[in-house]
Amino acid sequence: MTTETTAAERLAPERPGEDPQFRGTNQSGMRAQNERLVLTLLRQLGALAKSDIARMTGLSAQTVSVIMRRLEGDGLLQRGEPQRGQIGQPSIPMSLAAGGAYFFGLKIGRRSADLVLIDFLGQVVGMRRRIHRYPTPDGAVAFVREALPELAATLPADGRARIGGLGVAMPFQLWNWVHALGAPQQEMDSWRHRDIQAELAALTGMPVVIRNDATAACAAELVLGRGERPRDFLYFYCGTFIGGGLVLNGQLFTGRTGNAAGVGPMPVPGGDGRMGRLFDAASMTVLADAMEAAGESPDHLWEQHEEWRVGPALLERWLDTAAEGLAWATLSAAALTEIEAVLIDGWMPVSVRAELTARTGAALHRLDLSGIDPPAIREGTVGADARVLGAATTPLSQRYLIDQNAPAQAG
Repeated sequence: MTTETTAAERLAPERPGEDPQFRGTNQSGMRAQNERLVLTLLRQLGALAKSDIARMTGLSAQTVSVIMRRLEGDGLLQRGEPQRGQIGQPSIPMSLAAGGAYFFGLKIGRRSADLVLIDFLGQVVGMRRRIHRYPTPDGAVAFVREALPELAATLPADGRARIGGLGVAMPFQLWNWVHALGAPQQEMDSWRHRDIQAELAALTGMPVVIRNDATAACAAELVLGRGERPRDFLYFYCGTFIGGGLVLNGQLFTGRTGNAAGVGPMPVPGGDGRMGRLFDAASMTVLADAMEAAGESPDHLWEQHEEWRVGPALLERWLDTAAEGLAWATLSAAALTEIEAVLIDGWMPVSVRAELTARTGAALHRLDLSGIDPPAIREGTVGADARVLGAATTPLSQRYLIDQNAPAQAG
């Protein structure tokens, strides 16, 4: 006698230490792989008929039919209107069901914390935000204890039963940012000794996974981004400090410790001709310090992103400095990885992002590009909330999406 399993159980990620590409695949594993493949295609391309999926994946029509029926029964897929006009039975497009699953995302930032609840399509169901002078473990746990039940309560009972996990996006080694944040060393040192992942898992009763904040923002662009997705791109997120992420062959590349493409320390020429760090050229802290020195309050920069009230001369100087730094960092990355594109996003107004992107492109083409195929410089498409949305897409990806480098398994 067999027992039916839910999609979440079938598609559960491998246990730590197991690498699927080095393991034999049994029938159950093949089923999970194929289901993830179908869900990934529908997320990337939108509604598709079974015949389209069979053609794209090489799976048999019978296998696709079984997969789609199972995923529909799990509430992850929904039927569209029958498409008539061709010979034979009408084609029925299938798409992801928004209420099929829900995920929480927590961003622990240097100046604020955000908690978001998204549905299976990545649409925001609700969000809570708290400003802080500097982040502490106690503050993060207290924020989740208060805000998470409030957001969960906005879902019906069956929706709450479909919450699939909590992703956390936060800077790594927060205790190293004491001087930049003006925070007490003793309080920031508490991050060294607290297992925030275990504490949040115990508090929420759900799986918790932690990712570097800029890497999470890059993941949001990869999963939720609009328009054409380059196969290989470098991603910059401009927040309190500049951060980044890297996508190679359609996959987020996190590196040995999860901090790959941590672009802040990249060496770039400064305005005085001496080498400095990208941190010191393209971070919002640089702008905030210049505003304070000029007698302007930068507090609103951290409180919201829709409007910057900055003196024109200060903003011009920061944009030029940041663009030059990003251009040099882009040149170094392009020489090493042959990236197709660079995407720029951040905690900033859309108009500022557009101007920074344009100036970065212009600055790149003023450099010596001999032997380099320069990447396209484009704006990110997710926006200021990319870090917290990326946090929420982390458990979504781990449960329901496929490693795009793995081959489809024919049925």
